[in-house]
Amino acid sequence: MSTRKSELTRQAARLFAEKGYHGTSIGDLAEAMGVQKGSLYAHIESKADLLWEVARDGAAAFHAALDAVPDYLPATEKIRLALRAHLRVVAEQLDVATVFIREWRYLDGERREEFVAERRRYEDRFRALFREGRELGGLRTDLDDATATLLALSAANWAYTWLREDADTDELADRFYAFLLDGMRGYATP
Repeated sequence: MSTRKSELTRQAARLFAEKGYHGTSIGDLAEAMGVQKGSLYAHIESKADLLWEVARDGAAAFHAALDAVPDYLPATEKIRLALRAHLRVVAEQLDVATVFIREWRYLDGERREEFVAERRRYEDRFRALFREGRELGGLRTDLDDATATLLALSAANWAYTWLREDADTDELADRFYAFLLDGMRGYATP
């Protein structure tokens, strides 16, 4: 991707996060880039192309962060590190994460379908961590993996609305982990 296109995508992420996809005009994007509106069309066909780029970048960032969690660790430790990784993406790429979490719904057609499939794949990867913990004895045997995943990701996803710039995301993730896992541990049911 050219430097100019990368900058345009970065500015689009910032504006979509600040003003929303529908609240951001091509004129806003041109102003942010310091160019005329028509100049943007040398890099994109439509504003929807930028939404797709940013949403796809968000999916790639979250998957890459989860990829970095070592497979050889116990499931509960993988869950802790997965929460750390997720919150780190939110903190380090706040604009992209905001679009990934909130603005993606304005994607259309095949792009929307592809994006939803990537979100589901990410959720499935998290769900597998809870399932592993349940099956291998690190978590209670009656744990509902889907609900545990929904709770964990919902808590972590909403961080984009309140996360401070100077926040220690590892410490925050560890606190999330403690609250979540203490309620999921306990006596295993036969």
